[in-house]
Amino acid sequence: MAEKGYVPVLILKEGTQRTTGRDARRANILAARVLAEAVMTSLGPRGMDKMLVDSFGDVTITGDGATILKEMDVQHPAAKMMVEVAKAQDDEVGDGTTTVVVLAGELLKHASELLDQEIHPSIIIEGFERAMEYSLKVLDDIAEPVDPLNKEVLKKVAITALASKAVAEYKEYLADLVVDAALSVVEKRGDKWYLDIDNVKIEKKKGESLSETQLVKGIVLDKEGVHPGMPKRVEEARIALLECPLEVEKTEISAKIQITSPEQMKAFLDEEIKLLREMVEKLKKIGANVVITQKGIDDVAQHYLAKYGILAVRRVKKSDMEKLARATGARIVTSIQDLTEKDLGYAKLVEERKVADDKMVFIEGCKNPRAVTILVRGGAEHVVDEAERAIHDALCVVRNVIQEGKIIAGGGAAEIEVARKVREYAMKFKGKIQLAMQKFADAMEVIPTILAQSAGLEPVDVLTELRNLHAKGRKWAGVDVIGGKVVEDMMKLNVIEPVIVKKQAIKSATEAAIMILRIDDIIAAAPPKEKEKKGREEGFKSGETE
Repeated sequence: MAEKGYVPVLILKEGTQRTTGRDARRANILAARVLAEAVMTSLGPRGMDKMLVDSFGDVTITGDGATILKEMDVQHPAAKMMVEVAKAQDDEVGDGTTTVVVLAGELLKHASELLDQEIHPSIIIEGFERAMEYSLKVLDDIAEPVDPLNKEVLKKVAITALASKAVAEYKEYLADLVVDAALSVVEKRGDKWYLDIDNVKIEKKKGESLSETQLVKGIVLDKEGVHPGMPKRVEEARIALLECPLEVEKTEISAKIQITSPEQMKAFLDEEIKLLREMVEKLKKIGANVVITQKGIDDVAQHYLAKYGILAVRRVKKSDMEKLARATGARIVTSIQDLTEKDLGYAKLVEERKVADDKMVFIEGCKNPRAVTILVRGGAEHVVDEAERAIHDALCVVRNVIQEGKIIAGGGAAEIEVARKVREYAMKFKGKIQLAMQKFADAMEVIPTILAQSAGLEPVDVLTELRNLHAKGRKWAGVDVIGGKVVEDMMKLNVIEPVIVKKQAIKSATEAAIMILRIDDIIAAAPPKEKEKKGREEGFKSGETE
């Protein structure tokens, strides 16, 4: 019987690439590990910085994991997942972005070794999940409760966060500013303390040095008074916050006015001036001597405001208006007609000052301000940018301690303790799951290993010494990177971190590793051909011209 001829069936579009099974897994693991190795050297107080140049030639110099990954133009889908994990870590707890990527990369490296031993991914995943759950329990058990408003503890936590940044030279000075800012805006909700870091405005201005960075108990606006005749300094300021323009509003219905004589034209203009004068007189009548609006201010209104000695600022961002309301106690009003004396806010001083080559408006001396500003100075643009990122991270860790009230020691101490406990716990399981859990423990030790390398120490010797100390009950033994030695108690060195940062890092890293291990098939669509591209572009252009 003649063999029947088989007709090939095309399911995927021509040019589509498909990778399956072990090859797919290897490709994803490799991409994630390459990304982890790229940020690995930036971990810790002796970490190195990266110089990133974008397609426009703009240069970013940073050691912040989240910024490095955000600025990198990552193409591989598995590597993009790692970038997302770092972003989630940054959004959730504000620190530990490098740690989470390094941990995920190390977990995948050890998972790869197990895959080479023919261990099924589902067993590795189960082992990692059990080890992760136990790790979180261990961290809760070893974490030490603290008074959430203890200024000394908060300062130590902020210093630890700032020590690994480019601004480490000024870490004590900046930590004081960060803690003062945080304690100024902290509030109690029920029986818990709450800190919204959006109420701490970070304003950057190039010039001077980092030592000139200051905390303003109020708000700093990168704006100036709208008229040169306005006062530059207003003491005992009564502030009106407007969401409406100081202009004559156009009617919503289209109307035409026929003017047949110069007298009619004059009457029309006089009426417009009268309306604007009445607006300003209303402000003067209720006692406002500072006006800040989100919208514009007409030239005529500017003249009358200057005449009545009222300082006015226009086109202020909505977020800044909300901070001003919290700082001064003013109420944002949408119509001048509705404005009353009760809506006015108070500040001891509103002053226009020259900072570097620009003018800025300082609103300070507010009674019990619910929003404050840290004005960051620095000799170069990248210094100011890096300082802003460092201050943001420090604010986040301070917030975490205020809201959680639990701390652990840094320097790799927590990771070594977690690894030791997970190894003990793994012995309760039989079969291949035990191997996966032990590999999880090995992966945790990558943090102290990198810290040892950055301090110029021999990682194997450091790891052995730390394991011995932890086995003897020294749960806070870690790597003193600055001193270049192993220390029995990192708490005594004041290297302190919020436990929530470490928990989130382990959780996110494990979830990312598991997500990548679950993938056994990659189907990548073919890139559009040149003809298709041109056709689309031409179609788009013709659509624009129509």
